[in-house]
Amino acid sequence: MSTPVNTPGETSADEPGPVPPVELTGGSVSIGGVPILRGVDLRVGSGDFLALMGANGSGKSTLVRALTGLRPLAAGELRLFGTPLDEFRAWRRVGFVPQRTGAASGVPASVWEVVASGRLTHRRMLRPLSRADRSAIRDAIEVVGLGDRARQTTSTLSGGQQQRTLIARALAGEPELLFLDEPTAGVDLPNQHALAETLGELKRRGATIVLVAHELGPLAPLVDRCVVMRNGVKEYDGPRLADHEVHTPHFGEIHLHHHEHDQDEHRPPHVPQVSTPLECTHEEAAQ
Repeated sequence: MSTPVNTPGETSADEPGPVPPVELTGGSVSIGGVPILRGVDLRVGSGDFLALMGANGSGKSTLVRALTGLRPLAAGELRLFGTPLDEFRAWRRVGFVPQRTGAASGVPASVWEVVASGRLTHRRMLRPLSRADRSAIRDAIEVVGLGDRARQTTSTLSGGQQQRTLIARALAGEPELLFLDEPTAGVDLPNQHALAETLGELKRRGATIVLVAHELGPLAPLVDRCVVMRNGVKEYDGPRLADHEVHTPHFGEIHLHHHEHDQDEHRPPHVPQVSTPLECTHEEAAQ
């Protein structure tokens, strides 16, 4: 009898499926005693390009901060690459580009210097850059289309170019999982197209991407799956929606078959640690 052969990425019926980079079950978040997220279940598979969408105040940015460990859960459990958040240490596998953060600072810094700081999780303190570090930095700058501006001071860049610098900073760490919180907010259309090209290249390389967006614009063709948040609850989880559908009060009537109602009401309390290497890196970028 011949032995069945699985194609790459597949598993047999007797084998467990691949471990998802992100798995949130019953996730709830409260701020100052006020519930912001309630009972959110979310699974992001390897290589997925997921868009978290919704109106301002819907909870989408709070959700992405919870998924990166920067906002503690009041209830539920988060696993990254199969590991509970409070046990997770492999932060080099995760990249995060926060919302409304400038790459420029009071101290003059070049694009190269800002992007080079993204290698901190790969180096020991005070050790010089290795050949691998320099290669990763160059590649990240090229991917975002700023190769000709590598030595330029970030304060002279446009807002869109600064945002691309911060994306390159995250990419320099060579993450397998990348979170971006509204990267096109306040960015002009040409730079939105440049961001789309950057994320398209990352998608081709097999990265898992979670994008928070009010509207998708030029990024729409890249999205495999859309999750819509409303009032702290996941209302839709399915194929990509058009921007106008996301913000239509009765969008769900057309897509009811995509809803997921299997949330567990009795999850054990789980309060992960907020302090992570990601948080330290974000503060350095904002200074």
